[in-house]
Amino acid sequence: MNIMTEASVEQKLSSGTNEPSIKMKGEKVSVHYGEKRALFDVDLDVRENQVTALIGPSGCGKSTFLRCLNRMNDTIDIARVSGKITLDGEDVYDPKIDVVELRARVGMVFQKPNPFPKSIYENVAYGPRIHGLARSKAELDGIVESSLKKAGLFNEVKDRLLESGTGLSGGQQQRLCIARAIAVSPEVILMDEPCSALDPIATARVEELIDELRQNYTIVIVTHSMQQAARVSQRTAMFHLGYLVEEGATDKMFTNPDDKRTQDYITGRFG
Repeated sequence: MNIMTEASVEQKLSSGTNEPSIKMKGEKVSVHYGEKRALFDVDLDVRENQVTALIGPSGCGKSTFLRCLNRMNDTIDIARVSGKITLDGEDVYDPKIDVVELRARVGMVFQKPNPFPKSIYENVAYGPRIHGLARSKAELDGIVESSLKKAGLFNEVKDRLLESGTGLSGGQQQRLCIARAIAVSPEVILMDEPCSALDPIATARVEELIDELRQNYTIVIVTHSMQQAARVSQRTAMFHLGYLVEEGATDKMFTNPDDKRTQDYITGRFG
């Protein structure tokens, strides 16, 4: 999967010098849960080294779309995905794709912090170990330290790496989960309401972290907080009733959206 395809080369060449290249692309993406249709022909580009925020009312399909990007919907028996999603021009639903490898390349951080019932060290070391990314204990130690530093957590936990990750505060647990995702060297990080269970101080720290991480990663975040979307993202996509209403630069979406539904949702008049 790491070989760049002709399509991905063309994407990078055609993107120009100022416009970030397209890292992931959804074309006519639809999702059914049994007989219920949750997404309707969504076309959405995810640009490299930017934060794309997915907004919209509850049940509008934004988390469903997010889960399509690394095939998390495969874990739901009644889910059926159609259309096409590509990563660097390569179809992630191609039967030849290794889903485990895909999820290493497209990591995920969930709404509720979910550290493993293991030590802080083992939470971060788990992925690199099972993917064979470290040839020695020293290499593994380096990956753990680097990942915790990138997640802004190392200085807070460096003297208690062997203590349980579940003993950390909520904000620290979420940053530990981000470190765990980073440890396998992903290209894209998906975040599904990553701050909804956190207090304002922890939320601010995670938002700062997201801004730092986009220098090296492509990020897609689902959020119900309009303030958060405005603060952390460069692109915003508005969903409603399973449809993509519109997508564009965040500053334009929040000041001069094309669709009245977007305007009403952002200003709290939606209903």
